[in-house]
Amino acid sequence: MGKYKANLMKHSTIVLAAACALALGGCATNRGGQPIETQVTDSQYLIGPGDSVNIIVWRNPEVSMSVPVRPDGKITTPLVEDLPAAGKTSTALARDIEKALSKYIQQPVVTVIVTNFVGNYNEQIRVIGQAAKPQALAYRRDMSLMDVMIAVGGTTEFAAGNRAKLIRNVDGKQQQFNVRLDDLIKDGDISANVPMRAGDILVIPESFF
Repeated sequence: MGKYKANLMKHSTIVLAAACALALGGCATNRGGQPIETQVTDSQYLIGPGDSVNIIVWRNPEVSMSVPVRPDGKITTPLVEDLPAAGKTSTALARDIEKALSKYIQQPVVTVIVTNFVGNYNEQIRVIGQAAKPQALAYRRDMSLMDVMIAVGGTTEFAAGNRAKLIRNVDGKQQQFNVRLDDLIKDGDISANVPMRAGDILVIPESFF
């Protein structure tokens, strides 16, 4: 009976661990910190200032062109002036352009293709402190902490990587999580790699010594 109970407890532990690994959200932890929210939301790309949009108007090449999204988030084409673009999906912007062009073109059909991705500021990932190249990065789906560190060239020699903080907006409130950059990029500890979310801020402090 004792051996049966031991095997049953062992089996239950394995099942629980497997379920936690499959869930991916709320089970990821880091040493010395609270659990990191790892659930990835399926969000669409929103156009931001600095992006370029290629506007294709079917059967109207004279008004089809590539234009930049201005710092104020608007675009201008020959027949459409000061049309807000930032914060919209490419499909939503295409419908807005069709509506604006309908004053001049009968039943316009518009396709918008986004290039030179920058993204909205509130969806960018910002890396500050002792990164080799501190910068703001356009968020990409399935982006991880490792991807971010590759993009910024790792940390400086003065960085306290295992004291780095990830600041994340969770249900409208900012929360801080510990991340272990030294374990990840120096020791190759993949368990320290976590999914990133749009709008995350990574703060890498300087070592005390």
